[in-house]
Amino acid sequence: MNSVLKIPKGREFDVVGFGTNAVDHLVTVPFYPEFDSKVRLVSHRRYAGGEIASTLSGLTRLGLRTSYVGRFGSDTEGRFGIDSLTEEGVDIGHAEIIEGASTQIAFILIDASSGERTVIWDRDPKLAYSAAEVPRGLVSRSSLLHCTPHDVSACIRLATEAGENGTVVSMDIDNVFEGIEELLPKVDILIASSDLPEKLTGRNSHEAALTDMRSMYGSAVVGITLGVEGCLLLSDDGFERVAGYPVPGGCKDTTGAGDAFRAGLLFGLLREHSLSDAARIANAVASLKCREVGARTALPRLEEVERLTGLTLSRQD
Repeated sequence: MNSVLKIPKGREFDVVGFGTNAVDHLVTVPFYPEFDSKVRLVSHRRYAGGEIASTLSGLTRLGLRTSYVGRFGSDTEGRFGIDSLTEEGVDIGHAEIIEGASTQIAFILIDASSGERTVIWDRDPKLAYSAAEVPRGLVSRSSLLHCTPHDVSACIRLATEAGENGTVVSMDIDNVFEGIEELLPKVDILIASSDLPEKLTGRNSHEAALTDMRSMYGSAVVGITLGVEGCLLLSDDGFERVAGYPVPGGCKDTTGAGDAFRAGLLFGLLREHSLSDAARIANAVASLKCREVGARTALPRLEEVERLTGLTLSRQD
């Protein structure tokens, strides 16, 4: 059983997500090109992406009830993006289309030899939220709030409401930003990219930096993703270093692997698995995602995760 977090039961949604959606243009090349050179592409594809939208899609495929709070542009990309969530079964009752705005886009260059990618992105300022614009009352209807801090004041407002209602708060963060000292103490599950802890604490040891982060912000779980090496997490029970899984059939694309990891981790914790088993689930979801090009293309179903991990994963109607 999960002793790390006290998760409220019997709410309308398992997870409400607030933050980024995007439409990704993925260009696969045979090798990463040198500066001032030319290379013929292997393929070009358009898929829906974005950190929060992709994590919610992953959670929904695993059988959880999710709702998305975010903004799309009024362009064709926006319609494509919002339809992608509807098709996954994510509730979009609090998603908005902003007239005259452009949907967030990303151009992603994928090295076919390794599956590693480089992301070039842009977000229209018209898509930003102020604190006064976020929906009130939705967070209290969910067991967990998962967000990115692109609109910091809005994120603080939602995290505050979550704390007032016993809703667990999870944060997807990869950089230092203004307002971080006010926001992060409100976060229960703080999973970062591997280089962020040193930026926050000045400590170049992962273990020391995570220990400092937990002391500074009081999160129940702090951790970092380590790519093919898996992850390193810290809670009251100590450190959990959990190895990753090889990608079945080889890695085709790492785009969205971190989002997939978070989907698996949150699923495991919400279903009251131990932190180590939740990390195994997270690593498995991330590995399976990398089977195909695109952030969401190969996000797995529950049965696939069970086969890879050997775990029996609890189900709820």
